[in-house]
Amino acid sequence: MTQTSDNVTWLTQAAYDQLRAELEHLSGPARAEIVAKIEEARQEGDLKENAGYHAAREDQGKLELRIRQLNQILETAKVGEAPADDGTVSPGMVVTIAFDGDPDDTMTFLLGSREGVGADMETYSPQSPLGSGVNGRRIGEDATYELPNGKSATVKILEVKPYTG
Repeated sequence: MTQTSDNVTWLTQAAYDQLRAELEHLSGPARAEIVAKIEEARQEGDLKENAGYHAAREDQGKLELRIRQLNQILETAKVGEAPADDGTVSPGMVVTIAFDGDPDDTMTFLLGSREGVGADMETYSPQSPLGSGVNGRRIGEDATYELPNGKSATVKILEVKPYTG
């Protein structure tokens, strides 16, 4: 479970440990492997037409980007417990909404950060239009948010419960 609020990323201990382990792997063995691939490709000669070299450099760029992302997340991380189950939408909660009050047109998502969350859970940031619209609302309340086209949409909060992973 992860939640973001004002540049702080709230993580459960398990999510923090998982991200720390990923960072250690990428900073150590994975980084060394990429450097070895680049050096091996360099030995093949002309770098302008060396596809292996360019692919390894691209992989290195992606790896370094992920390392920077993980460092930023972990630097601002606060390890804590799941939010209170009091029916109020907040980061770390799984929210079920109905579009335009239609109980047949619903969506369930996690309000929080994608880090540490499985791909099976739709996730919206508290800073997203939908996230900021529902954040702080309670079960039964309506929330209005702005769509990308500039129009407004209204949803009804049907269910709110802490994310348990």
